[in-house]
Amino acid sequence: MVPIHPRFRIQSGSRSARATSRVGVAVLLALVLTLLTPRPGSAHIVKETPWHPVPAAYLRGLFLANLGPAIRWDRIDDEWSQPAEGEGYDGLSPLDMLEEADVDAEPIRAAIRDEDRQALYAASTAAVSRYARHFLAEATAKLDRPGAANADVQRARQITRAFEDPFIAAVDPRAAQDLGRAWLTLSNSVGHSGVMGIGRLDARPEPFAQAKGTVETYLRSNYEVSAFETRRLLAPLPERSPTRDLEAEAPFWLPPGTKFNDQDPLPLLVLNFESRGIHEADLPLIAYGDMLFDSPQIFGDPGKSLGITCSKCHNRSDINRDLFIPGVSHKPGSIDVDGAFFNSAFNDIRDDPIDIPSLRGLRFTGPYGRDGRFASLREFTRNVIVNEFGGEEPTPFMLDALVSYMLEFDWLENSMLEPDGRLNDAAPKAALRGEVLFNTPFEGMGDRACSTCHIPSANFLDRLPHDIGSAERSSPLARDSFFDTPTLINVAQTAPYFHDGSLDTLADVVTWFDEQFALELTQAQRADLTAYLETIGAADTPWEIFDDENTRFALDWSELSTFLTTLDVLIEERDQFHALLLLDTVAPDLRLDASGATDATVLPRVFEIADALDGIRARIEAEEWVVAEEQNERYQELAETYGESFR
Repeated sequence: MVPIHPRFRIQSGSRSARATSRVGVAVLLALVLTLLTPRPGSAHIVKETPWHPVPAAYLRGLFLANLGPAIRWDRIDDEWSQPAEGEGYDGLSPLDMLEEADVDAEPIRAAIRDEDRQALYAASTAAVSRYARHFLAEATAKLDRPGAANADVQRARQITRAFEDPFIAAVDPRAAQDLGRAWLTLSNSVGHSGVMGIGRLDARPEPFAQAKGTVETYLRSNYEVSAFETRRLLAPLPERSPTRDLEAEAPFWLPPGTKFNDQDPLPLLVLNFESRGIHEADLPLIAYGDMLFDSPQIFGDPGKSLGITCSKCHNRSDINRDLFIPGVSHKPGSIDVDGAFFNSAFNDIRDDPIDIPSLRGLRFTGPYGRDGRFASLREFTRNVIVNEFGGEEPTPFMLDALVSYMLEFDWLENSMLEPDGRLNDAAPKAALRGEVLFNTPFEGMGDRACSTCHIPSANFLDRLPHDIGSAERSSPLARDSFFDTPTLINVAQTAPYFHDGSLDTLADVVTWFDEQFALELTQAQRADLTAYLETIGAADTPWEIFDDENTRFALDWSELSTFLTTLDVLIEERDQFHALLLLDTVAPDLRLDASGATDATVLPRVFEIADALDGIRARIEAEEWVVAEEQNERYQELAETYGESFR
């Protein structure tokens, strides 16, 4: 095994955060110039600043090369050789762009041909650094025309984005601060042409040259060296900076193109106990399970540090159809949970991302897993935590809480669908005609009907796995292509379809079955059957409705404050482990969710409450339970005093 260089060890997350906090105001201001990236763990909609194709190909290529041992070199090749999307790139590939700038791209091609990870890192890292310096040289040549160099400076800044955040910021904060100042100086030294000559500012060559020297020296000495340290995990950390922190550890990172936000609009969450008029605060086991469902603390790294939670994929019990991680997802709404990224010990060395399933109606939909491999929800949940995401063995209380919470997930209401699965008179006529077809046996399906497996009176389930030919078998007689029958309730909200999300629409599903089983449906019959699926799969109110009172932050606060109602019980029971897990989840989330508040005046109150929670945590960690009880009472007073202002 290749030894891991000390600088490239895996981090727990906290040290990186401390290092980042030392970067300073200059770096933060510099980052504003080009960066607005979604932070791991954030539930809010944050649009990622578009990436230049070269640094995007570079980081995605390294990320894919880390997904060994079965590295998809064809995908790495595509990243570098396929034409870039977007305006202004003239159909050029990232390799073409390098060569257009007189940067030798052949070493990258050779590394990909030879399937050599270390050579790929060395060649692509040096090429990206030289590409950034190319634009700084271009900018220098234009300083005689005020403002003309600005575009090249910003382009160089876009390229070095591949190195700076989070890599340099995590392990070399002093250099990150110096580089931040240098980029500000470069931007402020190019001058401005003014408007019709008014407001013209000449460039300032001397400070420009000094700042350019700072950036170029750092790039040359750290990213264009004659021999790079051997890396087990490829990450563009500075190679030879004298100011780097040798104790700082490499941050976990996700490649450009990752979509990590909750989907927008936000799915409506329907919980059975709420439908019965019961408040979650009166159900401490369920409330704690709700917290665990939103907690990255139950997983191992990298999921924990990146903010992966159950709700990140199963957004408010539904699916996050927008979630996408290059190399881990093959399309939005899919994820490979048994690949190399989340838990290398659980890597099945198969490129088999699955479509994220909805968890609505979970108590009725067992067995669990796309192929029905888990008979019990408890066993399935433990497998997700321990095997898929490398977490510590959950306590019995944690599993009890999670299962109790998830069993409360209900389907969205559909006023056109009766409890026995029949459509009522509110349904469209086409759907009623489609209902007849759905219950009609077809010779091509062995004289079975669609309703044979999707039994309307049993929530459109038969709880059995079937091989319908939607996946390739590993061998002609293998039985590894069976998949559990999915419910059709709310199916209109859960596109795409099949275990791998290979079909985009319900019309595609109807067409697939018609062709697969030679049903010989007419075009009108296909349309009617599609209308039926869309109708039984519909929902009266599929999305959370926000207004001046029900704001996003009000919803977040309601959830987090409900989680904290379990603290009374945990303190009373002197349950340190579960209390710390609760506080380690809620306090950071509260600060993060404050960014969603529409009224900025509430922020000091939010942070005051979060600080109070930190105080409780410190007392519990020290096992000063009486003081923890007193501080918990203080928190409750603050929550009651400030709570109304959060709505």
